[in-house]
Amino acid sequence: MKTSFPKQAAPKWFILDATDKVLGRLSAEVANVLRGRYKPSYVPHMRCGDHVIIVNAEKIKITGSKLEQKKYFRHAGYLGHLRETSMDDMMEKNPTKIIEHAVKGMLPKNATRQHTLLQLHVFKGPAHDHEAQQPVAFPLSI
Repeated sequence: MKTSFPKQAAPKWFILDATDKVLGRLSAEVANVLRGRYKPSYVPHMRCGDHVIIVNAEKIKITGSKLEQKKYFRHAGYLGHLRETSMDDMMEKNPTKIIEHAVKGMLPKNATRQHTLLQLHVFKGPAHDHEAQQPVAFPLSI
């Protein structure tokens, strides 16, 4: 007997305003939509997720004392080249990186993660470049 899989439809585009949304809860819901886990036709090994546009990234809510205590690390591969940036500095320089990093951590650590992250579009202000795709409201309640 042959197993049948449903045909995947074209990906939809969703828009989400991050104003006063908690970072962890927002990134968990966005990761589920990017993977397509909310759809009844979800298959783990197929790309069936949708695109998500997040606007107002600078107005996201950070709980606790993470703003002062959380550090982001990167390493150049050479001895002594470990660089650290606090969340407060990252929020001033590029708040979109905070959301992208959080969503990346919520996705599975396999070969599909980089492809899935290409469907995430984060913008600092209320304007975005994807009006032509006619995004609709985010499907899940946060």
